[in-house]
This record gives sequence, structure tokens and C-alpha cells, in this order.
Amino acid sequence: MTLTPVQMDRTIDEHFGFERRDDVDGVLATLAPDVEHDVVGWPSGPAHGRAAVRPFYEALFADLSESRVECLRRLHGDGFVIDESFWRGKAPGKPFGLEGRGRTLEFRMLHVVEFAGNGQIRRENVWVDLAAIIKQLPQN
Repeated sequence: MTLTPVQMDRTIDEHFGFERRDDVDGVLATLAPDVEHDVVGWPSGPAHGRAAVRPFYEALFADLSESRVECLRRLHGDGFVIDESFWRGKAPGKPFGLEGRGRTLEFRMLHVVEFAGNGQIRRENVWVDLAAIIKQLPQN
């Protein structure tokens, strides 16, 4: 079954909504049981399966707060979406190993998301503008 752009957008928007509310279980429910989750540059590398993905989201939600994501553009293909977004919020924890100290933060993200036939996310590849994060969270 091929998903329509509307169906893929619905899943992505639901996924981002759970992220905005720091709802780990909700996020995981949008992922296929055998998901491949790859945040480029994340120290532990890609995770496979919902249970392996959970620690990433638990850390992310401790490190970042007041998340607001603005979609800049989406490109749809056969079973995949490329989403360019702008993230804004605060960094109370240690995002990407950097001391946030509650400072405001904003950066661009690029998601490459592939879908299973049932509409769940079977692969999520995330690229963040780490240079922008480093610039905003100086460590001195």
C-alpha cells in the first residue's frame, strides 16, 4: 500500500506533537516495532527497535524543553518524506553533550522519514545544525 502525502504528513505531525509534549510513549507508538532511528552524530549511533530508541527520547526530553517546531518545507516521495524544520525552545539539560543552563536555543533540522505500509515510521534519519547549537551554547 502506498501512502499519500496527506497520510504521511498526518503521521509526522502526530510524531512531532508527541515530541512537543515530551510524550515518550506517544512518540514510540508512531514508530514501527523494528524501526531504525538514526540521529546523525548521536554518540551511541543508530538504534534499532522501539526499546532501543526509548533512551534517546528520554535524554532528549530532559535536555530540551518548551519545544516549538516550525515546518519550513516538506518533500514527498513514494513512502518517504523529507522535512526541513526550525526548532525553538530552551536547553535545561545537556543537549548533544553541551551545558544548556536553561538558555534559549534554535536550530534547523532535516528529517528523512520512511514509512511502513501501515503508516508507521520504519526509519527516521535526523540531521541537526550542530554548528548553530555550539554557537548558542558556548561552554566558557
